[in-house]
Amino acid sequence: MEQVKQNKMANAPMHKLLWKMGLPMIVSMILQSVYNIVDTAFVINMGTEGTTGNLALTYAFPIQLLIIAVGVGTGVGINALLSKKLGEKDDEGVRKTAGNGIFFGLCIYAVFLLFGLFGCNRFIAMQAGGNESAVKMGTSYLKICCCFSFGAIGFTVYERFLQSTGKTLYSTVSQISGAVTNIVLDYVFIYPCKMGIDGAAWATVIGQIVSLIVAMLFHYIANKEVKNSVKVIKPSGKIILAIYKIGISAALMQGLLSVMMLGMTKILGTVTSQETAVLLQGSFGIYYKIMQFALFAAFGVSNTIISVLSFNYGLQNKQRVKDCIKYGITVSVAVAVLITVLFECLASVLSKLFGMASGAGGDAIQTVVAKAIRIASIGYVFMAFTVAVQGVLQAFRYALFPLLLSFLRLCLLVLPVAYAFTLSARVVSIVWWTFPIVETVTAIVAALLLKYAYDKKVRPMEDPLSEPIV
Repeated sequence: MEQVKQNKMANAPMHKLLWKMGLPMIVSMILQSVYNIVDTAFVINMGTEGTTGNLALTYAFPIQLLIIAVGVGTGVGINALLSKKLGEKDDEGVRKTAGNGIFFGLCIYAVFLLFGLFGCNRFIAMQAGGNESAVKMGTSYLKICCCFSFGAIGFTVYERFLQSTGKTLYSTVSQISGAVTNIVLDYVFIYPCKMGIDGAAWATVIGQIVSLIVAMLFHYIANKEVKNSVKVIKPSGKIILAIYKIGISAALMQGLLSVMMLGMTKILGTVTSQETAVLLQGSFGIYYKIMQFALFAAFGVSNTIISVLSFNYGLQNKQRVKDCIKYGITVSVAVAVLITVLFECLASVLSKLFGMASGAGGDAIQTVVAKAIRIASIGYVFMAFTVAVQGVLQAFRYALFPLLLSFLRLCLLVLPVAYAFTLSARVVSIVWWTFPIVETVTAIVAALLLKYAYDKKVRPMEDPLSEPIV
């Protein structure tokens, strides 16, 4: 029975397999964004401190993204290598890969623990422009999130153990457990317990720890394909290089989200009117957290592509490699279309989650956030295509190409375009066009890189009866 389960990535119909594995991953990734969405919704509705609290969360968000980035980057490397080793039936390689994944999870946590103890105040103050209340609130929130980040980092490692063997439902249940815990504790800590923004931070880290514990239980009880041993939780140069050949690219790709968030916050803060700058910064912080529903859904499909394509590329099964690329991109675009339609229809409803108790300032934020959602969501289909292509490239063990695409869409193009829009008197209305413009250009580059990778990796494989898809 275990052998049948392990081989479903080699035998199951590809279009059904991608949906069956992809939907739990999509849900799991989307739920990662719930933590920040829920925190923001509760904090901004705290009353008189809500607007400042939202700014504090916006200033802290780049580091939260960085925690996710490094953890997910390592997890992607683990996922790709584990799937490849499983496809090759290399049991010893599977064990060593899992052990090194746990080792590096501990190392990553140690780094963020040190930052949490010594670096938070300076980081928040760098963005706050003298707003001492925002500095105090942001520093307190970020310190808790960093010092207890072992939950978020550990979960990304164990989640990939489950995903690499096709047990995506277990990873989703783990994520849901943490998300529900976070939602409940956010309300309890912020309102009845009156813990303010610190309550939001504690709710977040406790939810992440719950997800980690549940994922560990599933892994050690049900994940029989990955043999576990304390002896392999030690560094191996060969395994580390193999993990980070893909993982470093994925970590940098995700880390560029943090750079973009920080860069956009600084750019929007240069608007001449201080009131407009605060409005734009606060609205951008809210919009970007909502937008993560679409982005993380795309990452969910991309992660599925990495698992399935790595496995079948390890088997050198040309037809299934081709099918995985074709159906993987199709699924990613279909999910993006659905989210785009929902966002266009529900923009006003989503924006009203933020500012319900904030008076006139809340009304202004709602208006701007709704406009941002309607404009920026036009680019989600192009974004989903690019992220799916990144998954294909990572499965083929390209490190530079996926990073190039992230650099284009998150730094090289987006920051100059956004800055150009800030020079306009209509910046509040038009700056959001930055995102669909940049996503369209990047998708064109992604298509060219996909064709190159296909010609290099797929065409030479032995299968004379197969026809190319691009």
